[in-house]
Amino acid sequence: MFGFRVIDTLSEELDIELKKAKFNGLYGEKKINGEKIILAKPQTFMNLSGDFVSNFANYFNILPGDLIVVYDDIDISLGKIRVKPSGSPGTHNGMKDITKKIGTKEFIRVRVGTGKPQEESDLVDYVLGKFSKEEEKEIKKAINDAVSAIRLIINTDVAHAMNEYN
Repeated sequence: MFGFRVIDTLSEELDIELKKAKFNGLYGEKKINGEKIILAKPQTFMNLSGDFVSNFANYFNILPGDLIVVYDDIDISLGKIRVKPSGSPGTHNGMKDITKKIGTKEFIRVRVGTGKPQEESDLVDYVLGKFSKEEEKEIKKAINDAVSAIRLIINTDVAHAMNEYN
């Protein structure tokens, strides 16, 4: 959910409409400073994101190092983000599927923290559920930070984004 909110915010800021459909996903593209920028959102179950990402990257000749995947992470505190140039998918099933289907762990990740539920509850219900007004303020800050980090990656490199936001 937070990953989609990041992409929606970024698409508004960059004026890229996600109205095209391909491989069970929505996307939009635009040249910015001579560089083609493609924003995309899979429309599959999160655990099956790998098919979309793999097909999409192959079709558009996107190298793994140029791929940025934005996703929710319960292992990061609510309102925080982490940027990584590569790494293990950890316990995230969607990331496990992506790394399996594209055959590498060498792609950029922007992880948006959801924190863990206070009580014992279903993680899906927690992540997709309603947050308090105070929590929503933290979420909006994290979304804006993630958007800024992605813009920094696009305009400079992942190291700058890591130094600024990790």
